[in-house]
Amino acid sequence: MTIIRSLSEVSDNYRALFVDLWGCVHDGVRPIPGAVEALRAYRKTGGRVILVTNSPRPRAGVAKQIAGFGVTEDAYDDIATSGDSARVAMFRGAVGNKVWHLGPDHDAGFFEVPAILTDPAVIERVPLEQAEGIVCTGPFDPLADPSVMRPQFLAAKTRGLKLLCANPDIVVDRGETREWCAGALAQLYTEMGGESLYFGKPHPPIYDLARRRLGAIEDIGDSSILAIGDGPLTDAAGAMGEDLDLLFISGGLGAEETGTAIGGDPDPEKLDRYLAETGVVPTYTIGTLR
Repeated sequence: MTIIRSLSEVSDNYRALFVDLWGCVHDGVRPIPGAVEALRAYRKTGGRVILVTNSPRPRAGVAKQIAGFGVTEDAYDDIATSGDSARVAMFRGAVGNKVWHLGPDHDAGFFEVPAILTDPAVIERVPLEQAEGIVCTGPFDPLADPSVMRPQFLAAKTRGLKLLCANPDIVVDRGETREWCAGALAQLYTEMGGESLYFGKPHPPIYDLARRRLGAIEDIGDSSILAIGDGPLTDAAGAMGEDLDLLFISGGLGAEETGTAIGGDPDPEKLDRYLAETGVVPTYTIGTLR
């Protein structure tokens, strides 16, 4: 395991980066110190940056959101979102035509037809009792335990409804507050005997989308792509599954367990223990993207 202090120590070995957003580039409120500058510097050398996020929003919505956080367009080339991958599946009828939307009102953009589809299915949002399937973009209340959905999930499972999960993340940290994500709800539904469909990290569809986004700019093979992320179950598992080199951010979701202070490096012993417990085998580790 190699701990580095700057992206520039290894970036010359790669022509493109697949970069996670939340916990790596921003914390849901503001940019991670040094992250935007590191990506800008990499792009100035000719490197390509594709932001690969489990956000349920379309890429235009993510671009607008992160601009509000201070992540400027000169820090990346394009964005691949779990929402875009999942939307395509939904408009191809993956969970039927009448769907119950489990998620906040601000995710309404998920139901806009993707431009790449020429013959999309007609999707109607209906109450759960009328639904043919569930589209989950996140919890109604991100601070409430996912178990509050057990009554609705029991009814849905009994009817054999599939749940389309637009964001496989289990939790995220918004500033200092930890919030539940759609992945926690999908996990609960599966545990209860329901069927959940995933399209974001660590599952292949979002990496296929990221490669298409990159390929539209420049033809770059997997051996020249470095994946960057902080989530053991999403970013790391996805990169390892896709056989991509991984720069693991220890100061994100695992900051406390790895002893990574803000702007600092992980404690080597704590990091070794954390990586062993989570099964993460990174090519490199860094405290924060800088």
